[in-house]
Amino acid sequence: MSFSFPTVVVKEGVVSVLVPRLEAYVKEAGEYAPSKAPVFYNPAMELNRDVAVLALQAYQRTVEREISACEPLTGCGIRGIRFAKEVESVRKVVLNDINPEAVALARFNVHQNKLAERVVVMNEDANLFLSRYAAPRRRFDFIDVDPFGSPVPYLDSAIRALRDGGLLALTATDMAPLCGVHPQAGVRKYGGRPLRTEYCHELAVRLLAGCLTMTAAKHDIGIDVLFSHSTDHYIRVYAVAHHGAKQADHSVQMMGYVLHCFACFHRETSKGIFSPLKQACPECSSKLNVAGTLWLGELFDEKFCSSMDKEVEKKDLKQERRVLRLLSLARKEAEAPITYYVIDKICDKLNLPIPPLTETMDELKKAGFQATPTHFHSRGIRTNAPARIVKEIVMKVSREEEK
Repeated sequence: MSFSFPTVVVKEGVVSVLVPRLEAYVKEAGEYAPSKAPVFYNPAMELNRDVAVLALQAYQRTVEREISACEPLTGCGIRGIRFAKEVESVRKVVLNDINPEAVALARFNVHQNKLAERVVVMNEDANLFLSRYAAPRRRFDFIDVDPFGSPVPYLDSAIRALRDGGLLALTATDMAPLCGVHPQAGVRKYGGRPLRTEYCHELAVRLLAGCLTMTAAKHDIGIDVLFSHSTDHYIRVYAVAHHGAKQADHSVQMMGYVLHCFACFHRETSKGIFSPLKQACPECSSKLNVAGTLWLGELFDEKFCSSMDKEVEKKDLKQERRVLRLLSLARKEAEAPITYYVIDKICDKLNLPIPPLTETMDELKKAGFQATPTHFHSRGIRTNAPARIVKEIVMKVSREEEK
């Protein structure tokens, strides 16, 4: 079969698929070729797809039955084809795209990988397509919403198309609104205020999870976040849905705010949507800035992370080392406090040389506090120590290094 645009075969995981030859769409340095190609395909999202395969396999092991999967914005079909080929006990995968050229390419790739009996490709608007599966016996076990931009326009229909106990995966690439560069857009889309702090990527994940929580609650559905990550230019959240008003109420109780002081690095959480918020920093009396409402619950389930970790050696992943590092850090973060301190930021403010991360964490532990690295930032430390103590220890380690 021939297409009206230049193509190339790529191998990812155990599948080989035909994709647009992206070099043909780069006219100037720095141009983003995937958005210019007639069918969307982004090679930079291979890690995202690798992790999705592991998460779906870990989920399947948890439910211990055959499962169905759906990708409403499939592009060339590579993600859904990998689900069908690489995840055990996937009986059906339904792919969809509004772009007829994408549908033709995805169908070609399905046939090339000999998956026509288990993988169907539809050609509809994503929300209309998902709404067709909202009836109780039609719903999916797993839905992966991976758009170019924000997943919010698809949340409502995706939640309705997900069965009780089903897993929903969401990607958001609109980091400017989520990280506070365009705060009004963040409020408008995600229902919470972002902040341009050193831990803005964690706040971004919590804003997305919070938006999902409140959207699901309207349908009397609660959520549990099993895994999340911030990588390159996007964030990702994996959450299980639990039907019932009580479950929805419990999830809503996990909503709240993060209060941040830009003067002294103090931060604290305030649970509850309607709780009165402090105006002044308890450490230095400066104005407290507010992020939220957002999700204050766990971002990682240690058991689920371990299950994903066990699947890595069974899969053929080019990004194996990066995936293993991500999962290792996520497991350490599972029991750690909300937000993290970036040592470089503190040293910049205090005009200090930057000390080694491991020695700073060791000193925090010696002082009786938790201290763990974070995948969100290579120079970040999660700790339950107050900002005052963190600064004191950073100063101490920094000065010892100078000697």
